Amino acid sequence: MDNQRIRIRLKAFDYRLIDQSAKEIVETAKRTGAQVKGPIPLPIKREVFTVLTSPHVNKDARDQYELRTHKRLMDIVNPTDKTVDALMKLDLAAGVDVQIRLD
Repeated sequence: MDNQRIRIRLKAFDYRLIDQSAKEIVETAKRTGAQVKGPIPLPIKREVFTVLTSPHVNKDARDQYELRTHKRLMDIVNPTDKTVDALMKLDLAAGVDVQIRLD
């Protein structure tokens, strides 16, 4: 796998889970002899939901809820076959969405 790159994007609602998963990926890749660039923090997507608390009148009484999606990006440069096998066997936290792309 000469001159190839594996691009990994992580998404999660909890920043602690995403940082822990990124750390595991970096350790696994370095242990197998690949070079890692990242994790690079990407902008946080913030969704705000406004809900009326009163069922009838009182338009002023509202609650706001926020949903934050944290994202990280990392590149694994010149991965070996051993690196790919180790990454496939890696078990990450349940709340983390992982997208892997080969370039």
